[in-house]
Amino acid sequence: MGFGDLKSAAGLRVLNDFLADKSYIEGYVPSQADIAVFEAIAAPPPADLFHALRWYNHIKSYEKQKASLPGVKKALGKYGPADVEDTTGAATDNKDDDDIDLFGSDDEEESEEAKKLREERLAQYESKKSKKPAVVAKSSILLDVKPWDDETDMAKLEECVRSIQADGLVWGSSKLVPVGYGIKKLQIQCVVEDDKVGTDMLEERITAFEDYVQSMDVAAFNKI
Repeated sequence: MGFGDLKSAAGLRVLNDFLADKSYIEGYVPSQADIAVFEAIAAPPPADLFHALRWYNHIKSYEKQKASLPGVKKALGKYGPADVEDTTGAATDNKDDDDIDLFGSDDEEESEEAKKLREERLAQYESKKSKKPAVVAKSSILLDVKPWDDETDMAKLEECVRSIQADGLVWGSSKLVPVGYGIKKLQIQCVVEDDKVGTDMLEERITAFEDYVQSMDVAAFNKI
């Protein structure tokens, strides 16, 4: 059982194939098994070994939480496909004392109290991650609202537009822009939450003021 030499291209290919249908070395959450294999890799896998590279970057993100990951770190040869011989033992035994240990202690045993503490910290970390507020997608929209003619009361037209209120809609600055023959259009800015307010709704609500509004167009639309 093993991956072979994970500092070699052949070993990394074995790891990549092993992770083709797995998220972690063992089980369904990051554990000390992932740490043991991660520490045996000299550098990030190349881009063509995308399963291994995906796993490597994911486990690297747990560096600050390494102490809280569950499980007990075993010898590297205890992990991996059963039909691959572990050839990393000798290299591991001959490591220089000055080599950097990316995740600190290699102790294979821990007390029940330490194990319980790690599991509690992992649970707290996962709980905090799940409670992070979702990012609200917003857009900035510039609208052109055209009156019927040069006799339209533009102050009243703008008042009508701004009277439209909805959750996720905030009106911004505005100005009158000449369009010709003495007619001016209202150009008005608004910010909307994409999941709550759309341009179709704005057009329907604005053109409902048919005594003042001839049409509405979207002059600019930008994600925030």
